Amino acid sequence: MSTTVAQPVDEVKSTPWSGGRSPFEVEYGKMMMWFFLLSDAFTFSSLLISYGALRFSAPVWPAPSLVFQSFPGLIEHGAPLVFVGLMTFILIMSSVTMVLAVEAGHRNSKKEVIGWMIATVIGGLMFLGCQALEWNHLHSEGFWWGHIPNKETMQEFFAKGVPLTQQTMTSHQFANLFFTITGFHGFHVFSGVIINIIITINVLLGTYERRGSYLMVEKVGLYWHFVDLVWVFVFTFFYLV
Repeated sequence: MSTTVAQPVDEVKSTPWSGGRSPFEVEYGKMMMWFFLLSDAFTFSSLLISYGALRFSAPVWPAPSLVFQSFPGLIEHGAPLVFVGLMTFILIMSSVTMVLAVEAGHRNSKKEVIGWMIATVIGGLMFLGCQALEWNHLHSEGFWWGHIPNKETMQEFFAKGVPLTQQTMTSHQFANLFFTITGFHGFHVFSGVIINIIITINVLLGTYERRGSYLMVEKVGLYWHFVDLVWVFVFTFFYLV
């Protein structure tokens, strides 16, 4: 009869397959946030891939440096990508303030969390305000869902000699995709601002201080960074390529 020699408890715990704390252990809410962001990434990817497929299969396409050459309210022409550059800077800085809010939460510094969260909310509102100005300006030039600019305006966005029929078709596609994708992203920014306001109110009320953890700030921070990352791709596809 064979006998099994039991290992000492200390020796069992020291083996690499004996259990203990998993390196992949993640809090449930944070894991669900990652699942949501992954599914949302698929949605944005499909939209941007559709844009890319149409963009590179079309014989001509509106030139970004000509379409986005204004600074609404200040400069009408001759400032390509300046305004969207400002929008991008604002959103990136709001992501920085979110990082600082999460870091302050790790130190249980309620006052700092409040300050950085308010700064993040302000950044989000500024970005939405800039997007509203840009949309209003493009709408005034005739760009909108299902609409295209008049002949004179449209010809400013293409190289000389491009047939009017091609200008009309691609301008229509560009307008529909631009307002759909940037609008979808803007909705995410708006949702993030609302969530950030709710989280900030809870911080003010001391909800997370009583819990002993500011994990909710970190969760909403993941969402905000995702929104920032998506804008980098939107910016590249629409404004640079």
